[in-house]
Amino acid sequence: MTIRSTASDDAPPWAGLPAEVSQAIRPHLGEIVEQIIGAIQRDVPAYARPLEGDFGLAVRQGVEVALSRLLLELPGQEEAALTRAGRLVYQHLGRGEARTGRPLEALLAAYRIGARVAFRTTSQVAVDEGLDPTVLLPLGESIFVYVDELSATSVEAFADEQFRQVGERDRRRGALLELMMSGRADEAEVRAQAASAEWVMPSEVVAVVVPLDDADGLRLVFGERALVRARAEYAVAVLKAPVGQRGRAEVTRLIGSRRAWVGPVRPWSRAADSLRAALAGLAVEEGHGTRALGARWVEDHLAALVLAADPDLVGDLARVRLAPLDSLRDTQRQRLVETLFSWLRHQGERARVAEELHVHPQTVGYRVGQLREVFGPALEDPQSRFELEMVLRAGHR
Repeated sequence: MTIRSTASDDAPPWAGLPAEVSQAIRPHLGEIVEQIIGAIQRDVPAYARPLEGDFGLAVRQGVEVALSRLLLELPGQEEAALTRAGRLVYQHLGRGEARTGRPLEALLAAYRIGARVAFRTTSQVAVDEGLDPTVLLPLGESIFVYVDELSATSVEAFADEQFRQVGERDRRRGALLELMMSGRADEAEVRAQAASAEWVMPSEVVAVVVPLDDADGLRLVFGERALVRARAEYAVAVLKAPVGQRGRAEVTRLIGSRRAWVGPVRPWSRAADSLRAALAGLAVEEGHGTRALGARWVEDHLAALVLAADPDLVGDLARVRLAPLDSLRDTQRQRLVETLFSWLRHQGERARVAEELHVHPQTVGYRVGQLREVFGPALEDPQSRFELEMVLRAGHR
């Protein structure tokens, strides 16, 4: 018997299957289901266990729904592969894989194996039942097209569930970061939130502050090692304190060319202190109108940050200590301040001062003589010299 298809050219391949296919396969459907399930258990390591409980029911339901729909309902019909109820079955399977933490490859492998076994067994049934051999081509095409549709449905659901899980985890990690920074939570509360956020609490941390315009991709860069949260004007990352120069270099590498300040190492219970120090560095930098690229470590700029902590008081000290220069002309004042700063930093070593200022040592001696006339005994007093160097380092002239 020769079977001719009346399906349109753009119809799905099952539209070309005759009703005789369903009639021939119906008595063997249960046997085919068991063969597919057995092959999946045998050939997919992740499923090589008794198919019991919710997991076993879901797999069996997926196989039964697929075979019933494709082989009993769709032959000769130009309908979509999946009904709404059927789509839910394969979405459930995809979401289930994401929730158990298994990679999707196991489920897709099961679909491929199911398709292969289904084609082999249904082809044998068709031959045994005396169907025209020409039915085998649309039968095979139907099976593989149908399984492609199942796979796509599960892949989409798997990705949606992963996205939901990541979004929820990111929300919990952001909440953990804010809880740590509040300084008000007890240890039990923080550790409970950390467990919920799937983050292992390190004993010591550093806080990293990045302006928002440089923060794109920061969460991706740090990955699992950091808590990252965007605030109004900057992003904050909290990560395990780096160990040694190698650890510090790795953090610097991850930050790359972003503008960033890295706070000092603190116990996790004092993470807010590390954040405050990093923010102080960022504020000083922006106050000076600079935009240094790359990681800047607070521990490398402690003196400058201490001096910037209370600019009004440092300004008061500068007015007192630099008052003897007020009567000088601007050019003379600038020259003497430059010499004084170098002389204080080099502890009076004339040769080093001359080298730095690109002048003759005798010129240095002449200027130091002028400074002694201007400042008098103050240049011999250790406290006065310390305060003079401090205000000059703070940028006062």
